[in-house]
Amino acid sequence: MRIFRAVRFLFALGLKVDAMRLLRATVLAIALYVAAPLAALALRDLTDDVLAGRSGPALVAAVFASVALVAQLMLGHFCHLDLTRLSEGQEMRLRGELMDLVNGPSRIDHLDRPDVADDVELVRDGLKATAQSMEGVLQLAGLLLQLAVTVVLLALVSPLFAVLPLCAVVPVLLERTAQSAVENARERTAERFRLAKHLLELATSTGPVRESRLFGAEDEILRRHRAAWDEVTGAMWRAQLKAAVYRALGQGFFALGYGGAVVLELYRALHGHASVGDLVLVITLAVQVSVQVSGALGVLSLLQVAGRTTDRIGDLRAIAAEGPAATATLPGRLNHGITLEDVAFTYPGAERPVLSGVSMHIPAGSVLALVGENGAGKSTLVKLLCGLYRPTSGRILVDGQDLAGVDPAQWRSRVSTLFQDFHHIELTLGESIGHGDIARAGDPGAVGAAAEKARAERVLRAVPGGLEGYVGHSYADGTELSGGQWQTVGLARALMRPHPLLLILDEPAAALDASAEHDLFERYASSAGQAGRQDGGITVLISHRFSTVGMADLIVVLDHGRLAEYGTHGELMTAHGLYAELFTLQARAYG
Repeated sequence: MRIFRAVRFLFALGLKVDAMRLLRATVLAIALYVAAPLAALALRDLTDDVLAGRSGPALVAAVFASVALVAQLMLGHFCHLDLTRLSEGQEMRLRGELMDLVNGPSRIDHLDRPDVADDVELVRDGLKATAQSMEGVLQLAGLLLQLAVTVVLLALVSPLFAVLPLCAVVPVLLERTAQSAVENARERTAERFRLAKHLLELATSTGPVRESRLFGAEDEILRRHRAAWDEVTGAMWRAQLKAAVYRALGQGFFALGYGGAVVLELYRALHGHASVGDLVLVITLAVQVSVQVSGALGVLSLLQVAGRTTDRIGDLRAIAAEGPAATATLPGRLNHGITLEDVAFTYPGAERPVLSGVSMHIPAGSVLALVGENGAGKSTLVKLLCGLYRPTSGRILVDGQDLAGVDPAQWRSRVSTLFQDFHHIELTLGESIGHGDIARAGDPGAVGAAAEKARAERVLRAVPGGLEGYVGHSYADGTELSGGQWQTVGLARALMRPHPLLLILDEPAAALDASAEHDLFERYASSAGQAGRQDGGITVLISHRFSTVGMADLIVVLDHGRLAEYGTHGELMTAHGLYAELFTLQARAYG
């Protein structure tokens, strides 16, 4: 049952976060919830003793009732304080685990799955409520204990009253149905909710607002946001309305049983079959049962939500644990190179493959250029080479070792990349560059050397404080860099690792003019050749400018996910195929 799984999950998490605080809160909760029915018992004795003129026993009962009621207030306060601190620790632990689960798998193809994206979004939204559910767990346990004591006390008055708590069964079942309706609606609208959040970000973030204002797209973005949000809120409102009907029916059923018990006891008291104290006890306990049932229904609703969240965390844990164990050993240097054997890849949920039947050999120490129109599969092939995706079929061999059997972390430590959509890390300039090799990020010499290789002197001069100066405005009031300057920073980051076996440069100079790009690659070709001779490292370049592509040792032309041509610049020009056609078209355009 989902609620029991949630309870087990939360208790295990609480023990990991702060076992002593959880134990103390549990003891306080038990004392807190037992105090209420005992106070009702004392009120019965107090009533009967006062009416009978027994002052001594009446005083004892009054003191006992007072102590029980004061204990309820004080114990509840201290229990809440402990649970608040515990829930804060649990929330931090869960947020850390969510980050580990998202980033933990050796590859990132799971992030392209819509169901995983929905799970991550729903877990992120439910983390705080789930962490706070520990208080609900103890509250539910206390209510059940309190209910058991209440049943015993009611049975002492009349065995018939012991049936009163059974009236809570129907509301509990209807509450489960109600909450399921709400949760199902939340899951159905998760994708539209993500769309609404994305559109809200577009409408409120500085960069997108600038473009949408110029293109006159504000109204369209707002219209689509309203449509998505109305769809989400409409579905949730209908689910909440249905849930309200279920809850009203459950509470109405319990109210009939509750009212019947009070009327029955009043009848017995009027006919001399029960004392006035018994009547006070029954009314007090009946009120407590009503509060217990109402509280339990609210807690069950909260725990059902927490149960959905913990189930989704379990699904993410299963995904993070997927993948075979590493058995192959990565070579210290490449001697043979990288070989692709009939490699194909299809994104999760897609019907058509992005790559199909790609077979080629990339010799150690070479510079390979990937060419093809947008959507040809170049970026996907790069991610496969980086080990971020696993081929749907076929193999990628590194010096004869199947990359699928190599420890992904070990392979990634020998790969350096500059993706086309690289991240702008807005910290100090040195930290933004040093992110490319965390182990040496604090070494000013290593960071400076990478900046020099990327010809980042102009960026260093533009940022007050150089490597120690801040860039961007996300963290501090730093220097705003241009697109070309950010491209240089990204290139320097990619050059941080001194001996990569694979260096990926995906449009590394897209923000530079053709002359600056050519100059950059002439300089880099020399260092790439040196790295190739030392470690057998391979450089893979993606560029739409064929003047740069021609500097590569080998050129691969992709067309609609298939390997169309493979060879040197001269060989491909002589073949008069797709490469020669594209090269000629671009040469005419620049001419």
